[in-house]
Amino acid sequence: MEKWDLYNEQRQPLNRTHNRPESMVLGEYHVVVSIWTVNSKNEVLTTLRHPEKDKYPNFWENTAGSVLAGETSRQGARRELLEETGIKVEEEELYFLRTIKEESAFVDLYIVRKDIGRDELVMQEGETVDAKWVSLEVLDEMIESGLIAGPVAKRLLPIREDVERFIFNK
Repeated sequence: MEKWDLYNEQRQPLNRTHNRPESMVLGEYHVVVSIWTVNSKNEVLTTLRHPEKDKYPNFWENTAGSVLAGETSRQGARRELLEETGIKVEEEELYFLRTIKEESAFVDLYIVRKDIGRDELVMQEGETVDAKWVSLEVLDEMIESGLIAGPVAKRLLPIREDVERFIFNK
């Protein structure tokens, strides 16, 4: 059973854990990581959610997931990237962009530059079924067309310029 550390509205630890299948209590938060992977061609990695996922089946997304109890945010980001795509990174390779506070989560947004071929990616059973590298322009078109999972598009909006600056070293 997946367990998450719980925090209050100021992200101070509550010294309790939450079991994933249970509903979150209002005013309690856990940490989620969202990782944007960019290659040397300035393309962003997107993965296709498994068709049997409860939420957003067959929608494209970036790598994301909940930080497990006892993990730091960077440890969780590193683990999620490896689990969902097979991409190995060191914690120091993950560039922190910012945190977005949502209804029951603090979402830590990261970006990492990594070159890996599509055929080298490893899809996580039950999570992801496909992947593709897309330009920022194509990513924007996918969002407009409703192909990107809603929460992913919503999380990208406030960091879109940061992602562009990172990609193009502006």
